[in-house]
Amino acid sequence: MSDTQPSPTLAELVLQVRKTREYSRLTDAIPYARFMGIGVEHLAGEMLCRMTYTPKLIGNSFLPALHGGTLGALLECSAIFELLLQTETQRVPKVISLTVDFLRSGKAQDTFAKAFITRQGRRVANVRVEAWQDDRTRPIASANALFLLSEP
Repeated sequence: MSDTQPSPTLAELVLQVRKTREYSRLTDAIPYARFMGIGVEHLAGEMLCRMTYTPKLIGNSFLPALHGGTLGALLECSAIFELLLQTETQRVPKVISLTVDFLRSGKAQDTFAKAFITRQGRRVANVRVEAWQDDRTRPIASANALFLLSEP
């Protein structure tokens, strides 16, 4: 017999993380977030996502610049984590639409993102996300997303 306990469901894990703010427990449970190096941190009194730089994130090696798909992944994950941690949804929100605006090249360094829930109904939520590197007032990408939420 094994003494190991079964892994918590995502809903149970989200409830635990909401209480403890141990965000790494949530991001470690999502293989895609781990692969992309995307984590959630509590910095300067707010919840931010960080995509830790690794060479596999480069799309244009001549500049070098981050691949647009990696920035899109950071923006989408940031919105999902914001919805999971700030709303009562019990499941991962489903993307209805996601529009990304690429504003400038992302350098070969860590990238931060912050999501803002602009409107939330019972079934649908609108989220705006901004990503930056050195200077938060100079975002490198932004997104507007619409998500389908699970019933509480």
